[in-house]
Amino acid sequence: MFTLDQARSFIAVAEELHFGRAALRLNMTQPPLSRQIQKLEREVRVDLLERDKRKVVLTAGGRAFLEEARKLVAAADRAPNTARRMAEGSAGIIRLGFTAASGYSLLGPILREIAEALPGVDVELQELVTSEQVQALSHGDLDLGLARPPFDTDRFQSHLLFSEDLRLAVPSGHPLDALRRPVTAADLRDTPLIMHSPTKARYFYDLAVRLMPIEHHNVVHTVSQILTMVALVAAGRGVAIVPESARTLHLEGVSYLQLEGVASDAVQLHAIWNRESTNPALARVLDLLGVSGA
Repeated sequence: MFTLDQARSFIAVAEELHFGRAALRLNMTQPPLSRQIQKLEREVRVDLLERDKRKVVLTAGGRAFLEEARKLVAAADRAPNTARRMAEGSAGIIRLGFTAASGYSLLGPILREIAEALPGVDVELQELVTSEQVQALSHGDLDLGLARPPFDTDRFQSHLLFSEDLRLAVPSGHPLDALRRPVTAADLRDTPLIMHSPTKARYFYDLAVRLMPIEHHNVVHTVSQILTMVALVAAGRGVAIVPESARTLHLEGVSYLQLEGVASDAVQLHAIWNRESTNPALARVLDLLGVSGA
């Protein structure tokens, strides 16, 4: 197998097409340079150069080898710096899980921050509900999740990234839209309700039934995505309890009303990660997100 020194020697001769100039460029004398090229040609078992006393010319094999040798030497020159950057976390890959609703609020700003501060870190995205993120983090298939509580705090570390209010999405012009006060449970008694799925949207389902006395006989649709809920509200199919960030969907024909007795910042989004993670890029991203002691 040929060496990197032999490849560098060949590149110099191929670019200079003169052994004397190539030797000066490599800070060596001409005889050892000639021996390097001869050894290289024996290793690759092809003539790379045609030379006589007047000129040096690349063979067809030499031209092909030059292209690959340049790539090889460039990669070898990059390798130490790449290894250092990977070790310090300024380069690498972060596999990031996120819930669909987090895409309306926090995902975009986080991705922009990572791109600006850590351009050498590639982000692989997976849209997953919290239970799927927890499973992926446990199996080492994710590095970081944007997820909803609860989760196992013994296995995972977490940091609250964002909290927001719950709102009642109603069709514009709906009688509830004219109340000019927070909506009460009594106001919803006979109102068609679009409800979160208790399996696919468990966090929002539990939150809604805990904070408001839901009349389940009023439920006309059960869906898993906030976008679908708001679209159904816009179509006049009912009202829905949604996070305030649903406003960013900018669907026409929907008003977002305050709910009586529901605490502010009821909806939480956490960064969660496996305590046993050894990915250096994860530590850099967590530091970027303001997670102390990461």
